[in-house]
Amino acid sequence: MSSTLPSAVSSVNAIRLALRSWPEVDDYLNHCKGVILPLGSTEQHGPTGAIGTDALTAEALALEVGRRTGVLVTPTQAFGMAEHHLGFAGTMSLKPATLLALIHDLVISLANHGFERIFVINGHGGNVATTKAAFAQAYSSAISNDLPVASKLRCKLANWFMAGSVFHAARELYGDQEGQHATPSEIALTLHIEPSLLSKQRPLPEPAPAGPIHGPEDFRRRHPDGRMGSNPYLAKPEHGASLLETAATALSEDLTSFLTAA
Repeated sequence: MSSTLPSAVSSVNAIRLALRSWPEVDDYLNHCKGVILPLGSTEQHGPTGAIGTDALTAEALALEVGRRTGVLVTPTQAFGMAEHHLGFAGTMSLKPATLLALIHDLVISLANHGFERIFVINGHGGNVATTKAAFAQAYSSAISNDLPVASKLRCKLANWFMAGSVFHAARELYGDQEGQHATPSEIALTLHIEPSLLSKQRPLPEPAPAGPIHGPEDFRRRHPDGRMGSNPYLAKPEHGASLLETAATALSEDLTSFLTAA
């Protein structure tokens, strides 16, 4: 076992790394070596979805998982690899190499202080490949730099939207209209998190079906309003509340197993 599991806390603020002092983090590391890093993206989500959807959902889930498990949560990394969405105003993207370097540096920073288990809760599919590559590079760096935790360092990518229970719940709610981008499940979660977004909801025409992605111009041509086979108008705040519960339960179980695994 890499650490003693902390206890659930009543206040979300109690597990926010940003609100801890460095001596408090030192004390935390005496009984837990785990930390949660929320990872999102700042990108278009169709004509009615919030540009911050992926960061909003990753942060909300990270804080709820942290509250349930007592594991510290870092500030959210709100920018990801979203170059294929740059054809839409408001999207801000990191190049894959930039995201790889950023995740690598964050992992090594945490490892330098004695964190051994880095649990990344991700809200954007475009981050997956690069984040996994960053983990591989971090392992190598930890060894080459003779970090004390090198042999124990483990990183795990938890894509909340890919959890089996979440996937099945979304399909039950929306069927084929869940689609692949600007999905009603992720929009529902944002409506629950930020009720002001309800004012953006409106019926939309039939979306373009999912297809290959070959860059921002090609994406905009194939998916002119930014959606991929989805009907976000089906989203409701109460769906979001239910999906948050489902995802937080699955991710909390995943995190607990991750912290205690060899």
